[in-house]
Amino acid sequence: MEIEYNTSLKKYNTFGVQAFANKLVHIREENDLERLYEMGAFEQNEFLFLGGGSNMLFVNNYHGLVVHMAIKGIGHQQHGTNVTVTVKGGEQWNEVVTYCVNRGFGGLENLTLIPGTAGAAPVQNIGAYGVELQDVFYNCKAFDVKNGVFRTFSKEDCAFSYRDSVFKNQYKGKYLITEVNLLLSTESKINTTYGAINEELSNRGIDRPDIKDVSQVVAAIRVNKLPDPSTIGNSGSFFKNPIVSVDTFNKLVSDFVDIVYYPYADGQIKLAAGWLIEQCGWKGKVVGNTGTWKNQALVLVNHGNSTGLEVYEFSEKIIESVKNRFGVKLEREVNVIS
Repeated sequence: MEIEYNTSLKKYNTFGVQAFANKLVHIREENDLERLYEMGAFEQNEFLFLGGGSNMLFVNNYHGLVVHMAIKGIGHQQHGTNVTVTVKGGEQWNEVVTYCVNRGFGGLENLTLIPGTAGAAPVQNIGAYGVELQDVFYNCKAFDVKNGVFRTFSKEDCAFSYRDSVFKNQYKGKYLITEVNLLLSTESKINTTYGAINEELSNRGIDRPDIKDVSQVVAAIRVNKLPDPSTIGNSGSFFKNPIVSVDTFNKLVSDFVDIVYYPYADGQIKLAAGWLIEQCGWKGKVVGNTGTWKNQALVLVNHGNSTGLEVYEFSEKIIESVKNRFGVKLEREVNVIS
């Protein structure tokens, strides 16, 4: 177990904003968590779980204990066409996707190039291009910081919904995910329901894609639309796509005939937040050191020296603007750490 004091968190968040933590602990093995518990680290201290820092915005310095998940490892067991993939919480998510795609294990190809760690994936129920983690999730192992024991969460236990789970709500800050188990298949059905995937496949002359084709196409789309956090600070999609009722949608489409939307569960409609933001004139706009990405208004970026507070205040203006024009309130997808 490695401990740092009064350390910068700039390299631990993909926004690249400066913030300091009183204490930062790197968890390399599961028993490191048990040791921290025995030391009383979770009893009195304010603490924060940190993976790849791809879904966090630090508005201020953090005065408590930051617990950085750094346990590594990927393995699998195959029974016929069914495959169980076991991933440690500190693995980078895209390494997991690459591991599976290269072995012909289907199910994760649409989730290519999503930033962050495997341990954070269930918290957010990550998703992209018609696929969500819950579609392939079996269970996860997590450490209970209150009682000092490990617990296994089934898919049902996690109560997944759009970009949400129990780990973002009633269990927020109470469990740290150390391992994730996924159910994949060597005969999985290709999902190309999103038009952008089909368009790119067509451009490449591919009419019978396999999972490698889909993964490569998704990667190309993401690279074209989304900025690389290693070159410009960002956390990917900053806002959730809002879910509205059919009645609300019908009112909107009568006034905005070109509105971009997707059918969602239970007869609801998912609106494209990027389109809403773009219609309000925010795409590519820069205010001070903060802005929206030139190719995707849904992504907020740090042009070099933004503070977390500047990014937050910029996002507040976008939320207000969309609300005033469309009557729809955007929700942040990132976790704001204040």
